[in-house]
Amino acid sequence: MSHARTHSGYRTGGLWAATGISFAALVAGSVVALFAMLEFDERCAQGITEGPGRLLRTRSQAFPPATVCEYTGGDVVSFGEHGVLALLLWSTLLVMVACLFLALLAECFDPRPGSPLVMPMTRTEKLRRTGTALTVTGSLFLLLYALAGWKLLVGPSGACSAGADWGSYPPRTLEYSFFPPQATCQYGSGMTERMNPDWVASLTAQSAAPALLAAVGFALAWRRWSVERTALRPEAGPASAPAPATAPEREDAH
Repeated sequence: MSHARTHSGYRTGGLWAATGISFAALVAGSVVALFAMLEFDERCAQGITEGPGRLLRTRSQAFPPATVCEYTGGDVVSFGEHGVLALLLWSTLLVMVACLFLALLAECFDPRPGSPLVMPMTRTEKLRRTGTALTVTGSLFLLLYALAGWKLLVGPSGACSAGADWGSYPPRTLEYSFFPPQATCQYGSGMTERMNPDWVASLTAQSAAPALLAAVGFALAWRRWSVERTALRPEAGPASAPAPATAPEREDAH
């Protein structure tokens, strides 16, 4: 007979579904914006795209993905920065972040049954669910960190020169930090540049927040599961030994 007791957990299926749908919409919208960025700077330089005044420079914007052509009288931006696409990107980003954090935060609580937002769930099932959330968010953080900071892991003092054959004049690493993964590189000409774009370092640092929240939920679920397992251990132990039989009474010699 199973000794597992049934407790409760919040229904987070809808939140996870909304997170997945908004993430897919965010990726699709970003791809459209990235295609709109192609050769937009060349169009500005060749005068195909006209702006107010003389063209000063062009730069790339991380989110929403766009190319910005700066003129003396103002900026001209590619398709991803304005209109319906920009509204879609910002809306889906906000929905994804809100649903993700609500779903992870719900795993930190131990609700009582009786609410329509609550479903029956054993400690073991809760532990598995929080473990899955930690695995997904933790793997995402580690992947982003590996892509952005592998040079620092190879050798922080020589991060700027790692991964390429620079000959006699490799770039110097002036300063670096592991979190966020970033370094300031100085080349032979004296020019300085960041090892990673600022948005890459920022995104890597921000991805640690859901992983940390998932770790808290998993730790709480592990603690509750461990407490219940300890409490049930005497019940699941071997049956107590039978009492020894009493010695037979002596027959009366008389």
